[in-house]
Amino acid sequence: MNNLFIIEHPLLQAKLTVLRDKRTKRQEFRQTLSEIAMLMTYDITRNIPVSHVKVETPLEETTGTVLNKDVTLVPILRAGLGMIDGILELLPDARVGHVGVYRDKKTLLPVEYYLKLPENVKETFVILVDPMLATGGSALAAIEILRQKGIKELNFLCLVAAPEGVRAVHEKFPDVKIFTAALDRQLNEHGYILPGLGDAGDRLYGTE
Repeated sequence: MNNLFIIEHPLLQAKLTVLRDKRTKRQEFRQTLSEIAMLMTYDITRNIPVSHVKVETPLEETTGTVLNKDVTLVPILRAGLGMIDGILELLPDARVGHVGVYRDKKTLLPVEYYLKLPENVKETFVILVDPMLATGGSALAAIEILRQKGIKELNFLCLVAAPEGVRAVHEKFPDVKIFTAALDRQLNEHGYILPGLGDAGDRLYGTE
């Protein structure tokens, strides 16, 4: 699939296994989720614009690299919040917006309930964050909201994706880059990813 990037680093995959395990306790789940998000940040920022500057080492002048575009993280509430601290470990100056979209458990359709974005967000490197890309409903709703705010280039970061969700995003927004740690098999009749890792929000916040 075009614009789908599966990050298969062994360390990341080992941590993903911890998240999949139903025996993993809430504290360990939160910590591991944050660590995975930090590891994935290396790949998703690989093509961020940079500038070259002169810098003085203790011995001589040399050329270094600095980011020349601000980064905005936009977690989809609520589960997306569990990934933000890990990303901020590497990008401490990133700004954080919030988009509230939840999936109705009966219709499986997204419902928007909150939006708060930094000023001039369309001029930044935007990363939309959600642990799961299942049916694609919440992702599509969030992407549509951000596009209406003038954001043209958009990166979507998730831990686990289903083929159905990836196809849904690419059919409507083929230019959106999707970064994930795993492309799982399918969705079940309730719209959950198989094998997946359950409901990430419930496991993060103890609302099973």
